[in-house]
Amino acid sequence: MPFAPSNGIELCYETFGAPTDPALLLVMGFTAQMTVWDEAFCQRLAERGRYVIRFDNRDVGLSTKLDGQLVDLGALMGMAFGGPSVEVPYGLEAFADDAFGLLDHLGIERAHIVGASMGGMIVQVMALRRPERVLTLTSIMSCPGQPESKPETQAALLAPPPTSRDEAVKRGVDMGRIIGSPRYFDADKAARNAGANFDRSNYPEGVARQMAAIATAPDRTEALRSLAVPTLVIHGRADTLILPSGGEATAAAIPGANLLLMNDMAHDLPEPLWPLTVDAIVSHTTHAI
Repeated sequence: MPFAPSNGIELCYETFGAPTDPALLLVMGFTAQMTVWDEAFCQRLAERGRYVIRFDNRDVGLSTKLDGQLVDLGALMGMAFGGPSVEVPYGLEAFADDAFGLLDHLGIERAHIVGASMGGMIVQVMALRRPERVLTLTSIMSCPGQPESKPETQAALLAPPPTSRDEAVKRGVDMGRIIGSPRYFDADKAARNAGANFDRSNYPEGVARQMAAIATAPDRTEALRSLAVPTLVIHGRADTLILPSGGEATAAAIPGANLLLMNDMAHDLPEPLWPLTVDAIVSHTTHAI
């Protein structure tokens, strides 16, 4: 896998399709490796005439780990209840600048940007910081401020990260049952994916830093009201990790944004919905400019 120097770190990335096609940057979410953008999903987009780029965010996968930069989780929780602000190693802006650095490395001036979950937050920040470099924005299962979740789902997400492969596989299956699309959940596939992700990279220390970046991010709603980037918002009606209201709020904030709500989708990208998801992204990136 190639690595790109970016914003003082190195990002592991992979591309699909022809570099002469329009660039489509895929940005993944909280603690999720780039492989959560399934290779076959990326290939489908490439076959539709897009130069697809997926990459590991900082502190996850094979990209740079910021070892030793600790987060005061107690103070972070206190901030959520009105306590003083907390110093954190980095915010969502750092993720955004990382992504632009990867585009610089690839010689890409402007790109279509697609983000899922925390990745949706990151691409929103990218569009706000450097709109001249963004052809279109697609925000998937995300929100413009602090995520609103069902309490039991949030509790499951905040459980201590696994330290062994067996724990990681069990956690992957358990989380899939909680946040995955119920109609399409496949326990065997969830176990295989969790095991493969653990084998590729297991880095519990990065969890707190990425969580802190989300928790300390300011609400983007007002800023998004002046955004002039063609935007598509995709959200699952069955999402319990970031409720559908998050997608609705994103679309309501951005002038002219289109909103696609999927009845059978939760907080994942189930393969049976790929044809609809890919069609929506391709149509948006073709006609919205």
